[in-house]
Amino acid sequence: MEFAGRLGRLVVALSAFAATALLVHYGNGLMPRWPLMWFAALPVLVYALKSPAWRAGLVAFAAWLAGCLNMLAYMRLGGVPFIGWLAGFGMVALVFAAGVLLMRALARRGAMWSAWVALPAAMGTFEYVRNLLWPHGSAACLGYSQLNFLPFLQLASLTGPWGMGFVLLLFPAGLALGIHYWGSARARAVLGATAGVAAAVLIFGAVRLERRQPGPEVRVGLVASDVSMGVAGPGVPTERLFEQYAQQAEGLIARGAQVVVLPENSGVVVDPNVARTDAIFQGVADRTGAPLVAGMSHASNTVRYNEARIYAPGRAARSYDKEHLLPPFENIFTPGTSRTLFDGVGKAAGQRWGVAICKDMDFTEPARAYGRAGVGLMLVPAWDFRVDGFWHGHIAVMRAVEDGFSLVRPARNGLLYVSDDRGRVIAETASNSAPFATLLVDVPAGHDGTLFLLFGDWFAWCAAVLLVLVVGRVWVGPRQAEAV
Repeated sequence: MEFAGRLGRLVVALSAFAATALLVHYGNGLMPRWPLMWFAALPVLVYALKSPAWRAGLVAFAAWLAGCLNMLAYMRLGGVPFIGWLAGFGMVALVFAAGVLLMRALARRGAMWSAWVALPAAMGTFEYVRNLLWPHGSAACLGYSQLNFLPFLQLASLTGPWGMGFVLLLFPAGLALGIHYWGSARARAVLGATAGVAAAVLIFGAVRLERRQPGPEVRVGLVASDVSMGVAGPGVPTERLFEQYAQQAEGLIARGAQVVVLPENSGVVVDPNVARTDAIFQGVADRTGAPLVAGMSHASNTVRYNEARIYAPGRAARSYDKEHLLPPFENIFTPGTSRTLFDGVGKAAGQRWGVAICKDMDFTEPARAYGRAGVGLMLVPAWDFRVDGFWHGHIAVMRAVEDGFSLVRPARNGLLYVSDDRGRVIAETASNSAPFATLLVDVPAGHDGTLFLLFGDWFAWCAAVLLVLVVGRVWVGPRQAEAV
């Protein structure tokens, strides 16, 4: 009988482990299936509330870490060794396990409402702190698994990614407590509250999706090419490539494009050649009356920048230097520190447009600074790794929702797409769909204010305060003994 009991406990533990690991594996990562993440933590939470602490912590840690194996090959592609993956995702799994144990301890002391918010508060606080310290910013936040769930994505306009991850864990925590207290008034209360929060968030999202983004529409052109897989060398190779890009841009302008955006870091320009490079694109802007934004590597003496140069009709070229650089590939560059704004054209005259580059949009800044400046259209040259075209390529969509602007993002080795400030991808194509892939899209270009712009990371700070309170509740709260 004792052996049968041990076997039964092992089967239950393995079932909880496998269910959560599979849900995390397929619900998150490079091609997430968003509904799965709403239930990913549930099997482990149900198991933890009925099991000894050491088993609950072990199963929670192992399940989350196993689910994150979906990112191992991608990190190796980026030059990160196995130990790097283990350190990064092991820390996430450790925080998840600690949050599960905190929830378990509170539930067993009868502090149901504290137990309900314990795991979301722990993970939400961790995601925010990691964002401040990590060179990849908010890129691994749970909220990015929900980019295709537009009603839920609108929560980012209030809380940024921090509130989205909180609700994603609050939901299974409420279900697990409802199962734990099944048949009691407590179960009805926590299930009702869980349903109420989810309903309120989705109703807000549905209403926001029905409201039109303000401002006029602008026809934007995007060009990207994978013909040159690397960066064209200085001098003739770069000039030849840029002449080809200029021809494509002029063709899009002839079809009505009012601004054209090219990808990140296509060629190397050194100071003696800047005038010749500028002449290629400035000539197009002056002849057509449409501005262009082109990404390049700009070497000046001992300093090198990953730069986007802006060519507006009748004006000297301006530049934006990438602020957030991808280690180790971009360690050769000096990070930029300033924002670059310029005036819209055509119907958008008087509107403000902004420029950032690829990885900058993994962070809530500089996007929030552009939003506070009233930008209605962000132009973002980019360069991805092909396999992360959906995941990393679309992270920038959340910045559009948070900060109230439309987004134009042409990426080499990825996707060219345009989205509005509700996160709708209006048009999209792969950069390898043609020798020079192009898009021509009408997009709203007016700025829309958001609560996140006004108050910034307020929700992350609330989660941190909440975490302190519920941890304190473990030590000072009432104790309710429950047999294991």
